[in-house]
Amino acid sequence: MMTIVNYGSGNIQAILNIYKQLNIDCFVANAPDQLAEATKLILPGVGAFDETMQQLVNSGFKKELDRLVLQEKIPVIGICVGMQILANKSEEGELPGLGYIDGEVKKFDSTKFTQKPYLPHLGWNTINPTNAHKIFENIDFQTGFYFLHSYYFSCKNSDDILSRTNYGEDFSSAIYNENVFGMQFHPEKSHSNGIQLFKNFANL
Repeated sequence: MMTIVNYGSGNIQAILNIYKQLNIDCFVANAPDQLAEATKLILPGVGAFDETMQQLVNSGFKKELDRLVLQEKIPVIGICVGMQILANKSEEGELPGLGYIDGEVKKFDSTKFTQKPYLPHLGWNTINPTNAHKIFENIDFQTGFYFLHSYYFSCKNSDDILSRTNYGEDFSSAIYNENVFGMQFHPEKSHSNGIQLFKNFANL
């Protein structure tokens, strides 16, 4: 069962609407014990790193996610801040991240920008795949996806980078390692590309 983890952060209804449109069953887990039937996990994310991590811990989801993702190898996709919390840590906060993919979250260097406003990185941008993967099947890379963020995921291992995007500098706009995926953009706001990506994730 496609399962959205509702820990209090993210645009859950938009994701549900996409899976309804695709005729794919999708469930919202409001408590850790509701993850029992999950075959795929979605971590939505809107907000700050520490706030999101605290919500995961306080809700009890973190412990169960660790078991499902690290031991059971259930595929998981983190979106925006949901991707950033996959890191070990972030310059935005002080709490440790989930550590599912080795790396840290850094703030964009505004001295590299040529046009104001510098931050956040807002709107549509292209993505450039660095690894071939089924999750990007039938994606229009030149149309790209919708972004809204001021921090980016810096992978320790370049092999974990799935795509790059340029905003003042190249940054990892999608990452993965085994069963763990992260998308810095918002597929739920990215029209046909976003619908296709959610479909691809469901079909992995």
